[in-house]
Amino acid sequence: MKIFKFGGASIKDADGIRNVTDIIKANIEKPLLVVVSAMGKTTNLLEKLCDAYFHNDNEKIGIFNKLKEEHLSVAEKLFDNDAAIFDSLHLLFDALEEKITEQPSENYDFEYDSIVSFGELLSTKVVSLYLQYAGVDNLWLDTRKLIRTDNTYREGRVEWEKTQRQIKKILLPHYQQTPMVPILTQGFIAGTSEGLTTTLGREGSDFSAAVFGFSLDAESVTIWKDVDGLLNADPKLFSDTVKLNKIPYREAIELAFYGASIIHPKTLKPLQNKNIPLLVKSFIKPEAEGSVIGDFTFKNMTPCYICKKNQVLISIMSKDFSFIAEDNLSTIFALFAYFGVKINLMQNSAISFSLCVDNKNSINSLIEELQTEFFIKYNTDVELFTIRHYTSKSIDNIIENRSVILEQKNRTTVQFVLRKIEH
Repeated sequence: MKIFKFGGASIKDADGIRNVTDIIKANIEKPLLVVVSAMGKTTNLLEKLCDAYFHNDNEKIGIFNKLKEEHLSVAEKLFDNDAAIFDSLHLLFDALEEKITEQPSENYDFEYDSIVSFGELLSTKVVSLYLQYAGVDNLWLDTRKLIRTDNTYREGRVEWEKTQRQIKKILLPHYQQTPMVPILTQGFIAGTSEGLTTTLGREGSDFSAAVFGFSLDAESVTIWKDVDGLLNADPKLFSDTVKLNKIPYREAIELAFYGASIIHPKTLKPLQNKNIPLLVKSFIKPEAEGSVIGDFTFKNMTPCYICKKNQVLISIMSKDFSFIAEDNLSTIFALFAYFGVKINLMQNSAISFSLCVDNKNSINSLIEELQTEFFIKYNTDVELFTIRHYTSKSIDNIIENRSVILEQKNRTTVQFVLRKIEH
């Protein structure tokens, strides 16, 4: 049993879907489960649709029509005028259109999951139909009936026992009877026991693949990307990247924790628990070896760079200049949790507590609330750079032409909050 996960970049257009079909065709000698994300930037478009729907903005119709046109345009390039194929897509569009004509509830996160989930439902339907069209029998399944979560919308917590039981009950009989017929399902989305839709957090499709891998005791999980494997830096930011061939689970978890975008932070732990290797391969060069994350001894000490842009550095001080102690920290962390702001770096001194966070919509509200109890300073538009297995040269490369606002270092990792020097 193998698990393949294809992200939005791999199926962004008709040629991409044809390429994914070729990869699947070449790998059906064993039972195969394929997890697919929404096409291209569909999730971003659906987020705009959700905002317009929730705030009763008339733009929702235009956004919906754009979404529909984009998907039908791809379908028209893949299929002849097969009415049955297009009818099955129109059923999904009709359901989404009906949804956005209803009165929204007061729970934005609930509405978000109900609407944004259509991206994966549409993409998997198109890919499944094209596989069938290309002569590859497959079974399309709705993962909302397979992966069970609680009702924490937008960050559903997997109920592992229920999920394993459900996946085995539905999938194992299929593979016993028709082992060469792959199953196609969605990443990112899930469902509650009451039949309500949830999602697993942005970029959660990797996690979906890991949940299936864990539940089915898979031989391996493969994430197909537009890069040659797991690189030591983002090739969009660094021209001299190096591919890491074999990475221990622990090192990969550290990289994910610090924000390496190629791996979802929650993906690795369930795989490590059952010693299931995670392969990162290129859908552009599928024959290439790629990278493997597994039970290895770490030998390669190549510096690894992780950059988070558009950060906010917040410094918090008590108004009477007393020490920042446990009771202060408890209040601070509670506020960050309430506003849903995740902390990327924190540093404590006697009278101040500094945190680096993503610049998201709730930041201004969080800062206003903090200011009721604390004295606050903050810097916007800063960058957070992390270097694992740093060297003097790697540090020099990062801080050149930048002003260091904050530095944190241990034996293996150094982090800098930086601002570009204006000339």
